[in-house]
Amino acid sequence: MSIKLLIADDHHVVRRGLVFFLKTQKDIEIVGEAKNGVEAVAMVKKFQPDVVLMDLVMPEMDGIEATREIKRALPSTEIMMLTSFSDQDHVVPAIEAGAAGYQLKDIEPDELADSIRKLVNGENTLHPKATSHLMTRVNKDEPSPHEVHQLTRREKDVLLELAKGKSNKEIASSLFITEKTVKTHISNLFSKLEVSDRTQAALYAVKHGLASPERRY
Repeated sequence: MSIKLLIADDHHVVRRGLVFFLKTQKDIEIVGEAKNGVEAVAMVKKFQPDVVLMDLVMPEMDGIEATREIKRALPSTEIMMLTSFSDQDHVVPAIEAGAAGYQLKDIEPDELADSIRKLVNGENTLHPKATSHLMTRVNKDEPSPHEVHQLTRREKDVLLELAKGKSNKEIASSLFITEKTVKTHISNLFSKLEVSDRTQAALYAVKHGLASPERRY
């Protein structure tokens, strides 16, 4: 099966060069060329490519916003950024938008083709500079409040019941403790989780895997 590829770049010469080389690859089929992000989104919906080679800076809609729109409409389509920018301000937003690959335009043609194949096979296709920026970002990410302020076993129990939408009285009954004790635990939870009400606490619990989404808030 050939890999269906869409190329999105606002420079005609760049697009032509990519098409000229990639058409020599027997397992890659060029299904379209877009000169801006708006065209890229429309073409992806029409042709449903396996991979999009996406430039970062384009008129009308940039590559990051286009990536976000494409992943929202067709999550199975993989995006590889092909750009001249290797700084953190471009790399991190691109990956956060949904790009699975990131390569620079000085990449060797054969290496680019191999990167496209690796992307389809679920392998890492990040340029070393991109990987470095992402690792720096991960290392800088601050831990969640509950990781800084460890919850006691009983606080976790109370949070779990609270996330189910139970009242203080119901929580007290389920855990065989007094309502006053429940109130104390909830007050401690608010402080440790850095939330201000029961709804925020319940959403926090679900978001961080401390409870299952039993009820919508």
